[in-house]
Amino acid sequence: MSIDPLGHTLLIIARNVIEKKFDRASQSQVVTSHPDLEKPAATFVTLTQKGMLRGCIGSLEARRSLATDVAGNAVAAAFHDPRFPPLRQSELDMTRIEVSLLDTPEPLSFTDETEALGRLRPGIDGLILTCGSQRATFLPQVWESLPTPQSFLQNLKLKAGLPVTFWSPQLTLARYGVQKWKEP
Repeated sequence: MSIDPLGHTLLIIARNVIEKKFDRASQSQVVTSHPDLEKPAATFVTLTQKGMLRGCIGSLEARRSLATDVAGNAVAAAFHDPRFPPLRQSELDMTRIEVSLLDTPEPLSFTDETEALGRLRPGIDGLILTCGSQRATFLPQVWESLPTPQSFLQNLKLKAGLPVTFWSPQLTLARYGVQKWKEP
């Protein structure tokens, strides 16, 4: 399987910055220049071990360059995801990195939950749920474990700290797609 030059570069950036935290910079790979690295972008970096989540942190808005965003999110996923202890050096070789580059979120319009569920595209949409100060997102990859719109939205509500039955006219949803690359 061949990976495109941008994806390859982003995976190298993510791995290098994590390895640097363990003083393994001597193992760093050379980062190839790419014109998109300096453009503002929003990314998520996901770490897995044996197919299980080990950390995932990201940005929903493009506020810094693509290279900086990936590097910052890689460090955050490895060492600051509150769901997991910081990554240990002994785990590094069994950890696989995935980088997701987010498209600009598109607000969804709907009048009720049934209509909102009908607008979701399983396997395609990442989703941002916002209601007041509560906010959460699921990447499109989450459809693999939550394949129905109902389970996807209910679990997203839980992630935002809301009950699964919660509904409010103030609740907003925005969807986005991603380009993603994963280490073999």
